[in-house]
Amino acid sequence: MIAELGHFTLILAALVGVAQMIVPMVGASKGWRGWMGFGDPAATTQFLLVGTSFAALTYSFVISDFSLNLVFQNSNSLKPMLYKVSGVWGNHEGSMLLWLFILTLFGACASWFGGNLPATLKARVLSVQAAIGVAFYAFILFTSNPFTRLSVVPFDGRDLNPLLQDPGLAFHPPFLYLGYVGLSMSFSFAVAALIEGRVDAAWARWVRPWTLAAWLFLTVGIALGSWWAYYELGWGGFWFWDPVENASFMPWLIAAALLHSAIVVEKRESLKSWTILLAILAFGFSLLGTFIVRSGVITSVHAFANDPERGVFILIILAIFLGGALTLYAARAASMEAKGVFSVVSRESALVANNILLAVSAFVVFIGTLWPLLAEVVLGRTLSVGPPFFNAAFTPFMVALALILPVGGILAWKRGSLAKAMRPLWPVVVLAVALGGLVFAMQTGRTALGPVGVALGVWVVFGAITDIWMRTGRGALADRLGRLTRLPRADWGKLLAHAGLGITIFGIATLMAWEQEDIRTAQVGETFTVGQWDIELRAVRERVEGPNYISTMAEMVVWRDGAEVTTLYPEKRFYPVAGMPTTEAAIRNGILRDIYLVIGDPQDGGGYAVRTYIKPFANWIWGGAILMALGGMVSLTDRRLRVAAGAAKTRVANGGVPAE
Repeated sequence: MIAELGHFTLILAALVGVAQMIVPMVGASKGWRGWMGFGDPAATTQFLLVGTSFAALTYSFVISDFSLNLVFQNSNSLKPMLYKVSGVWGNHEGSMLLWLFILTLFGACASWFGGNLPATLKARVLSVQAAIGVAFYAFILFTSNPFTRLSVVPFDGRDLNPLLQDPGLAFHPPFLYLGYVGLSMSFSFAVAALIEGRVDAAWARWVRPWTLAAWLFLTVGIALGSWWAYYELGWGGFWFWDPVENASFMPWLIAAALLHSAIVVEKRESLKSWTILLAILAFGFSLLGTFIVRSGVITSVHAFANDPERGVFILIILAIFLGGALTLYAARAASMEAKGVFSVVSRESALVANNILLAVSAFVVFIGTLWPLLAEVVLGRTLSVGPPFFNAAFTPFMVALALILPVGGILAWKRGSLAKAMRPLWPVVVLAVALGGLVFAMQTGRTALGPVGVALGVWVVFGAITDIWMRTGRGALADRLGRLTRLPRADWGKLLAHAGLGITIFGIATLMAWEQEDIRTAQVGETFTVGQWDIELRAVRERVEGPNYISTMAEMVVWRDGAEVTTLYPEKRFYPVAGMPTTEAAIRNGILRDIYLVIGDPQDGGGYAVRTYIKPFANWIWGGAILMALGGMVSLTDRRLRVAAGAAKTRVANGGVPAE
């Protein structure tokens, strides 16, 4: 009965979505306030109905209702409660319901917190948001119904994919979907503005918080996925340029460009058409990611690999919304004339360069991700595009971006002086070059990646610090420190985000440059040396029972200079219900390095396969990502981003009535 309630409320939500798609849009075009106001209760009703549907599915997983095919296929009575709940979105149908739940949440938030929006713009935003929802209602109800019953109720379920039974993967998809779907709001604002034929500074101020929130969630989601890949898969890496990893990375890059481009629209009323295009493309890449994950055309450990018919449905949705938005964009090009002018040396130019580098780097990832598929379809050839291509093609753009970031933040608007901007940054240049040179001298004969990464990381971090210090003006130290505490939160968010990027660059470069790896067959009781560490395989215990798995667990002791440092317990797990093994790496986390141990299968000649990695500064990668996300969160708390600029003035100028 609960499942039927969930199915029924989902159908009701779809009907409300159809009404919300039509009524407010007609009301905005006719100037009918009652029809425009229909979007607010409709958005809230959609959210409540889909929330009820999602709660019903979650309840079915929690009580292990195996009469539902989805629960039978993705759960088991022995599974821990956390993974019963995460099993709701650990599959195609449930994850699409989560996708739709988040979509209606953002639509409801636009209704609840959009009081400062002009009535016509708000109505059109809610209408476009509902249109996206209607497309996905149709997709779920006609191709991916999560509430299908089985005629014969099985005794137990088949279990969730063991690779997904991990805390990192329990929270990774919701954050990614919050980012993916959050970009739908930027898309809705862009299409609504195109329909109205008006893009101005107030519009840029309205769209920025939604884009910032989506970028923040994407940052957290990508970081969680990378962290999971690092410690769970046992391969020793943190990023493989997997197609599904790239599917989340591309909209992140475009969203970052959109954030910076919207600043130029807000401050100078320039780059209007480019900003609208980025808003369209950001959500377009989100839909592309949905297609990649669910079409089955690309194989990935992260993909749901469903039948291609569902992929075609998503491709049609992508074509309709992206094609329609781009057509409207072309038709309205004349209404997006830029007003502000600026010189080649200015903050606007630096932000344009920032946008170009981010957009081109996203395009490089796009080509590398889809080229194997295009080659197979068009040329009939099977090709593989792996990390060497991405590292070589993507890295130069990030290096260039890191180089211009501190300078661009200090340059003046409209017309700046490069010499004046560089004056406070010369100490940072000296520090970065000195540290890079020191590292180069200490690692004689090794790759230049380490010194370059150290120099770039120091340049970006201390450049961001210099930028915020310059905003305190001149005067006594005490006065400047006082002004520092009164700076807008958006400035502090910028500092944290840029410093986080610098720390991540530092962590990636140093890890890739100085990582040590050792693969061998080790006997129980044997001690071997990797770098400065002595490692003893003290014991291996077979058939250690877990909640729903059987484990082979090794006990490995790490020594340094004759002193015991730690004891680690890497595992090789087998999940009987799913019939799948997993590798559980044991990691001694540290600020300066990680000691990473993996136990493999027993060998014919005796002993076990053992892999050891010494990973310098690994945690700095995710520390930097956390700092970037924290920067976005701090910026969101800035009142200037939460209250749309010019809205109050618009109401006053029109006698309290928003402009049509």
